[in-house]
Amino acid sequence: MNSKVRNILVSLILIFVAKPTFAQSLDEVISQLPNQEALWSVTIRAEDGTILESLNSKKLIVPASNQKLYTTAAVLDRLGSDFKYTTNIYSQGELVDSTWDGNLIIRGSGDPTISGFLYDDDREFVFKSFLNQFRAKGITTINGELIAETSYFDQDVYPKGWDWYDLNFYYGVQINALSFNNNAFDLEVFADGKVGDTPRIDWYPKIDAIEIVNNQTIVEPEKKYDEYYRRMMGRNHFTLASDLPQGYYETEALSIDGGDLFFLESFEEFLIRNEVRTKKQEVFISQTLPTDYSDYQILATHTSKPLAELIKWANKESDNFYVEMLLKTLAAEKKGTPGSFDNGISEVRNFLAEQKLDTNFVLMNDGSGLAAGNFTTTENISQLLSSMQKHKEFEVYYNSLPIAGIDGSLSYRFKTSPLANNLRGKTGYVGGMRTLTGYFVSKSGKMITYSIATNNFTGKVSVVDASHQQILEYLYAKY
Repeated sequence: MNSKVRNILVSLILIFVAKPTFAQSLDEVISQLPNQEALWSVTIRAEDGTILESLNSKKLIVPASNQKLYTTAAVLDRLGSDFKYTTNIYSQGELVDSTWDGNLIIRGSGDPTISGFLYDDDREFVFKSFLNQFRAKGITTINGELIAETSYFDQDVYPKGWDWYDLNFYYGVQINALSFNNNAFDLEVFADGKVGDTPRIDWYPKIDAIEIVNNQTIVEPEKKYDEYYRRMMGRNHFTLASDLPQGYYETEALSIDGGDLFFLESFEEFLIRNEVRTKKQEVFISQTLPTDYSDYQILATHTSKPLAELIKWANKESDNFYVEMLLKTLAAEKKGTPGSFDNGISEVRNFLAEQKLDTNFVLMNDGSGLAAGNFTTTENISQLLSSMQKHKEFEVYYNSLPIAGIDGSLSYRFKTSPLANNLRGKTGYVGGMRTLTGYFVSKSGKMITYSIATNNFTGKVSVVDASHQQILEYLYAKY
């Protein structure tokens, strides 16, 4: 056989045995994936909004944290990326020598950033700013009560549909007009003793309101970590009953009850530590009726970073607390105080209707996607992302999404994929539901909008994540 014939035969063999770069259709790709018990819904759009491919795109799905795409887009549209929160400390007292004699009223503005997340992990950044402003006015001692004023929001601290179990943890915290440290305390557990011993714990802030019963146990090193944290409803009484392998180190942020009083007591502890107050306040006061501050002095003020940075944190880190605080702020600013979840959702839905979404298929109980009873379609979510490409705040919105293999909730995914450092996407997860929505630039240079939902699956989330990557790589190569 001459070489020319042999080469032709080899080429024919390779054609028959080689695996194609991508299947002929989206349906075929999905039909070959695991989790065939699940509902798969996918909508893919070109840059002009044209639907390129779809599967079950009109079926109702649980969006999980893809709900944040709706809320943050509406907040950006209504408030603008330059919007800032201002938290003031008011008083009618007077300065006698270097002592301020009078009560201090801290007026809650709904600012979610009074924590360390946007301030290089310095949880007391805002408290330090207040202290420096006191000192600049010659105040070294405060003789008066600390009072919270929380009339900016209503008194509903949870949206409808949040599960009681989630209320123990950082992702299910209360929503208050005056909040500190994302309304959670930070727990550290050190299983550095002997098997059978109680592990050592530490926490922040160290305030009297937090009561901890440590019933945890150090177990053999080869055993798995078994987590158990519970907060008594209506109190800041916590029971810890985890089993921790010997040598294990655990951190957890646990939700507190009463964000306004938590703020006051944490601020007082800070002032005492810095010798500004000499005795503890017996009872902390929170008032829900607005006050006329025309006769008050502003002793200290904090202005947040612009909304663009808050939206970026909220979407990249999928922060439920930030998003629900933004939702109530939207309500307060556009429908009047006190801001409520229902009014915030109403304003989000109005915005979505303006973006040509079919709001008959947008059912919202919260802004973040944690609640039961949230439903939408991938057709709707992708329509919003397509519409946002023409919005004046698109750059801020786009830059708020996690980058594949780089940061946020996508930092560990797509590491070796051609979509690494290309695809932007908002992840979503609640039990048995996984979603991913965003943008990527295809192999041929086209901007593609995608929305993928896998609902009612069994097994590991990592398997579904791998399937989503397979779908997206198929689309990347095809378009």
